[in-house]
Amino acid sequence: MDLTPKQIVAELDRYIIGQNKAKRAVAIALRNRYRRSMLAESVREEITPKNIIMKGPTGVGKTEIARRLAKIVHAPFIKVEATKYTEVGYVGRDVESMIRDLAETAVHLVKEEQMAVVESKAREFAENKIIDAVVKARKKSSADIAESVLRAKVADDLRDGKLNKTVVEIEVAERAPQLEAMPGMNIEFNLNDMLGGILPQRKKRRRVSVEEALAIYMEEESERLLDMDAIKAEGVRRAQEDGIIFIDEIDKIAHRQNSGGGMDVSREGVQRDILPIVEGCTVMTKYGAIKTDYILFIAAGAFQISSVTDLIPELQGRFPIRVDLESLTFDDFVKIFTEPENAVTRQYAAMLSVENIKLTFTPDAIEEMSRIAVVENETGEDIGARRLHTIMESLLEDISFNADGNNPEIDVVVDKAYVEEHLAKEISAHNLKKYIL
Repeated sequence: MDLTPKQIVAELDRYIIGQNKAKRAVAIALRNRYRRSMLAESVREEITPKNIIMKGPTGVGKTEIARRLAKIVHAPFIKVEATKYTEVGYVGRDVESMIRDLAETAVHLVKEEQMAVVESKAREFAENKIIDAVVKARKKSSADIAESVLRAKVADDLRDGKLNKTVVEIEVAERAPQLEAMPGMNIEFNLNDMLGGILPQRKKRRRVSVEEALAIYMEEESERLLDMDAIKAEGVRRAQEDGIIFIDEIDKIAHRQNSGGGMDVSREGVQRDILPIVEGCTVMTKYGAIKTDYILFIAAGAFQISSVTDLIPELQGRFPIRVDLESLTFDDFVKIFTEPENAVTRQYAAMLSVENIKLTFTPDAIEEMSRIAVVENETGEDIGARRLHTIMESLLEDISFNADGNNPEIDVVVDKAYVEEHLAKEISAHNLKKYIL
């Protein structure tokens, strides 16, 4: 949370190419949270986040910027689609469910952190339980070996991973049934929680591998060691203070000017239902009441048919920061292929390495694929960086189909000639379009 805006942008640059305006906007919004947290409470209560609306074609990095931003600061984050919600009176998800989803995410995030804290104790407990089970099974065939010696040997084998596939019989607690609420409420209830934990915990015996047993026992012991009331309280606090909600496809609920039809009423109704959530209200969740005043909302949409000004004025006013994201250029595609830590070329090379194929791409191949991506986006639908997956799948289809991992390591060099040969249909289609008026 104490990262400077420049440091935040530098982190985003590791995964996202271009879109510097959007990166700067979210970096400032995140830093403002830190600044607010350092103020006196009387001042802090008066400062609310400055929500952001991003406008740009699909595949240019809108969602990825928000998702990476949340990961940088370990903040509760959810992505929702505005088109999934309906106004009050219609069947479908109500807008308050996004806050309940955020609360669930926040509690899960805190729980994972606390489970990491108690992991060593939970592992020690789980190992002892498994050692007991294995020793009990081996006693019959190793009656002449002292139990202490047998336990020491089993413990060594367990820690060396030699027993991972050994099947043992363990006793585990049965999960209490989950009950779904009435349609539209989107809340699940644990039956035992509702009854105040008065139901006795039932046990059942299972035959599983030692590896599975270790995970089961660790989870059970971690649950026992955790203070769930404190976790829920911290989850609610984080959802309120640090939560980020990314509302995608917000342009699809915009009321287009000079257009008619009953659906426009529903679209405007969803906007009016979202408005109090963004303005600040209190939503009840199964973990307690959550105030939405300090949640950061980032909305995004292509706005190809409608525009930001087609949203109702009150909702526009709640998104004071507007950022236009540009379509990706040839240079952007070259960088996307080569620079990010999760570059698509590295992903495919890693996957095919499993099949003993060493895949490398030459600079001229990267440039040719980038040129094809630009032309495809210009002549067809502009789907941004998602076009690269289409190109890569077509390019490597034969290799992916024939690879079986049974051969010694094979070097495959993808150069410009290889790209032209395997993407001949796409290239000829582009060349043909040049002569069609």
